[in-house]
Amino acid sequence: MTIMSFWTLLIISAAISAGSSSRVLELSDRFLDVRKDGQWLVMFYAPWCGHCKRLEPVWAQAAQTLHNTNIRVGRVDCTRFTSVAAEFGISGFPTVLFLKGDESYVFKGDRTKEDIVDFALRLSGPPVQQLTKEESMKSIISSNPLFFVYVGEQEGPVWAVYSDVAENFQAQGFFYAVSPEIAKNYVNLKNTPSVFVFKENSFHFINDGASLDDVAYEDLNDTMHSWVNEERFTTFPKVTRGNIHQLLQTKKYLVLVVLQENKLHEIPAEMLEFRDMVESVIRMKRDKFHKWFQFGWVGNPELANSIAMTHLSLPYLLVVNSTTNHHHVPDDDPGRMTSEAVVLFLERIHNQSAPAYGGNSWPVRLYRTYFEMRTSLADMWHGNPVLTAVLFGLPLGFLSLICYSICCADIMDADEEEELGHEKKE
Repeated sequence: MTIMSFWTLLIISAAISAGSSSRVLELSDRFLDVRKDGQWLVMFYAPWCGHCKRLEPVWAQAAQTLHNTNIRVGRVDCTRFTSVAAEFGISGFPTVLFLKGDESYVFKGDRTKEDIVDFALRLSGPPVQQLTKEESMKSIISSNPLFFVYVGEQEGPVWAVYSDVAENFQAQGFFYAVSPEIAKNYVNLKNTPSVFVFKENSFHFINDGASLDDVAYEDLNDTMHSWVNEERFTTFPKVTRGNIHQLLQTKKYLVLVVLQENKLHEIPAEMLEFRDMVESVIRMKRDKFHKWFQFGWVGNPELANSIAMTHLSLPYLLVVNSTTNHHHVPDDDPGRMTSEAVVLFLERIHNQSAPAYGGNSWPVRLYRTYFEMRTSLADMWHGNPVLTAVLFGLPLGFLSLICYSICCADIMDADEEEELGHEKKE
């Protein structure tokens, strides 16, 4: 046993004894000595952080799920072990990192057990995982709704580009390689090497299945990077503050169906009907809209309100230009739109005949900041008016007293000078 392994076991044993009821390891500043030993999934938190407290039960579930893997799950209290926070450049809480050797990867997805576990599992293995048995392919298809597959000899420019793309997007997607013999049981291979994506029980080839051998290396590199970036999301995902920035990186128009979920994540029937209608458009018109539009739905209207800088009626249809940050809204009441009206609306956006609002100009940014501050204050007031009055009333009261004292002092000083002046004249 090496010295480093000994210290690793010692630290893990101490962490387990400190909290034996949880699979989460409580790490200290000694973690810096063993951070490169093995693979670590670490949450950097502060005890006073509300977001950290909400993540705690999810983090415990993720640790339980990953218990039988070679991934160690831990957490660091950054208020106690500031040297650890400084070493990893932690600037916000909670921050989740996956550490593997000298590499570190920041988790940017939704803070759910499924997303956190998938993030760790993707990074724990090689960028491209080999599937050598048909049973493995069947298992992946049944358990994973979206993944990429390379078919052919693992040599040459196509394989080199695919490997590079897989390494760049490893934190966001699963990448596999199979032989043509296995792939032929699932897809109609026209050429090898070939690359396809499995998405929601359908297979879609890059370059529509045409040969990749004749494509120049630079063009192939750009094409595959763009294609993977566009295809790495499901057809109609739930959009949240955690994943919207990733969705905007597709450089497509982001079509958002704005709804309101209750605390049980249930959607009213009339809103559900509207969502299903919009989803049917992309599924029926995939060849027409998929290249230009990424669809999704929002269960919390606050996110859409922040984009539109107004309070939207529900249900609503909002389209965001991911390149310019302009947004488009339909002229008609979205709740009464038909599938034909949705198609016409998207066609107008694509040919740039639909009005655009918002953008990135300074006036728009200032107004968006003002709108979000006003919305936050209104939410605080409705949630707890007494606390809001105390938080903002006390500072305003102290400021008023200070101003009053300054003004009164000036007036009193002026009176004394005037009295002294009168005495000298007398």
